[in-house]
Amino acid sequence: MTEHELNSRVEVLEFRLAHQEAAIEELTRTVLAQEQQVGEQAETIRRLEAQIRSLTSSPPGAQEDEIPPHY
Repeated sequence: MTEHELNSRVEVLEFRLAHQEAAIEELTRTVLAQEQQVGEQAETIRRLEAQIRSLTSSPPGAQEDEIPPHY
């Protein structure tokens, strides 16, 4: 193998490595964004569960916004 062929192969490998590093960076950003989104969704679910629990813990027929019958 000549020095020129060896240099050419090294250049090809460096080119592929650079593209793979860029792809890994993009995938990392995507995973981090999805992790943040999943965290936000989990927090929303926790808040909704708390709201549902508070609604189901009140006695049936007792609504805070309902006007008492004597009005």
